[in-house]
Amino acid sequence: MNYTHPPVLVVGAGPAGLVAALTLLQNGIPVRIIDKDPNYRIGQRGPGIWSRTLELFNFLNIPEVNDLGKPIPPIRSYKPGTLEPLRDSLLVPHMKPTPTVPFHVPKMIGQQLLDVILRGHLEKFSCTVEMGTELCSFKQSEEGVATVLSKNGVLETFDTKWMIGADGAKGFVRKQLGLTFLGETREEFRIITGDINLKAVGLDRLYWHQFGHLQERSLSLRPTDEVGEDGWQFFISDRELELTNDDQNEELIFKTVASFIPAEVTFNKLVWVTEFRANIRMVNKFSEGRVFVVGDGAHVHSPAGAQGLNSGVQDSFNLGWKLALVERGVADKSLLETYSAERLPVISEMLDITTSIHKETITKGEMSSQRDPSLFMLGINCRFSNIVLNEFTTPAEGKGINAYQALDEGHLEAGDRAPDAPNMLQVQRGESDVKTLFDLYRPWYHTVLVFAPSLADVTPILGALEACDKRVVRKAVVLPSSAPVVPVASPCADVVLVDKEGYAYSAYLVEANQTKVFVIRPDGVIGAIVRGAEGAKKYFSKIFLDTKASPLTLEAH
Repeated sequence: MNYTHPPVLVVGAGPAGLVAALTLLQNGIPVRIIDKDPNYRIGQRGPGIWSRTLELFNFLNIPEVNDLGKPIPPIRSYKPGTLEPLRDSLLVPHMKPTPTVPFHVPKMIGQQLLDVILRGHLEKFSCTVEMGTELCSFKQSEEGVATVLSKNGVLETFDTKWMIGADGAKGFVRKQLGLTFLGETREEFRIITGDINLKAVGLDRLYWHQFGHLQERSLSLRPTDEVGEDGWQFFISDRELELTNDDQNEELIFKTVASFIPAEVTFNKLVWVTEFRANIRMVNKFSEGRVFVVGDGAHVHSPAGAQGLNSGVQDSFNLGWKLALVERGVADKSLLETYSAERLPVISEMLDITTSIHKETITKGEMSSQRDPSLFMLGINCRFSNIVLNEFTTPAEGKGINAYQALDEGHLEAGDRAPDAPNMLQVQRGESDVKTLFDLYRPWYHTVLVFAPSLADVTPILGALEACDKRVVRKAVVLPSSAPVVPVASPCADVVLVDKEGYAYSAYLVEANQTKVFVIRPDGVIGAIVRGAEGAKKYFSKIFLDTKASPLTLEAH
């Protein structure tokens, strides 16, 4: 593969930019990724990773995020001026384990470590982040984007076909595109946050410790071994505290932290510190021409609810597969319009939810238990999208968009997250390690998932889709638990599974005697719920340039 002239330039190498690059690389699209900072960013920053984002990392084959991430510790608050516990509470709502959700426990992993993990996966594709490289200007044309880059004072002209702005809230790409960034800054909410090494008598590392009151003065300390065996992430709310220079900041932070803890404190090091104000803003659209924005470059909000990093990763995952298909020449550029169309309602509702949690937190004066189950992000949907298809429901005219719901396992529509199902038994001859439905889903192809009572019922459907190129469409059959568990041969299917425990039929709301076809998009979203091959072809006609030419007779890329 020729990486000399990558067709995509990613500007910004935080989690959103890295995921955008990795999704494209896994789709076979060369990428160049730059970051103006000469050094890799340090610090925990926004460490919360919710269930849906853990699923996306699973699809990208990045198990380290879930493996190395730690569960969110309970919060312990104290009576004023003492180390006598006032109450213990959970920051996130409890979610019962269910077969459809393999990652029901949210995890915390600092962005510094997350970036290291993601960069490691980029390097498997011989792609490295070019640090200290700044985008100075760009100009679009019908054919591509002409950019001027700067590194160590040396200018470089670089022509690319597409550009993704993942350069943050103050980023150059959004401003140069002229996208609006309307919203507000909550001046009453000002937090000093960072990482610190300290030991305090009486503070164990099993709790997230909270002192004081947010509306007055407060300190919270979250233990994190990523910073060291005595490492903590801290949050200070103090209107009188003003950061100055690095030397004075350490002394100032030490003194302030000590003022909250009525015990002997031994300070080792201030690792990193910054000041944060709650900005609540979003763009009017996520793209202009051949340039796109993702993550903080498109939306910022209160840290309450910890949805920011997660939303940025989900932006990139939504965009990546679509841009890959267009760049490969099998989808029309109009597919890229659905990126903005699908993400705008989601982000708008996310801002409403996080702002509501922010207000409640300020009013109560503490990080209160957040009971909104939508925070797990498993009910986020694009049912309203013009490229999803459901032959089992009647479109409701004027039906309102509700894109940020809690997961409802008793209801499933096109545009919803595709559920998982464990304990699947492969009966087709040949080698495969598929044991769950999530093992099937990957960001570089669609999965046609056919539920049917027997292989005989499946054959006409798969036969009509036989010409589909395996590089963009895979086909899987799910037979009910009553099906005989014997090796079978199905030349039309890539995988044949028996749902031994009935988890898949239950998750996808299919009766054992029913034939039903689901088309799962590369981002793990249900693109279509249809009756047969004609419905699948109708869905593919919304995605590919020509259902005869594109997925069926795709040239190797």
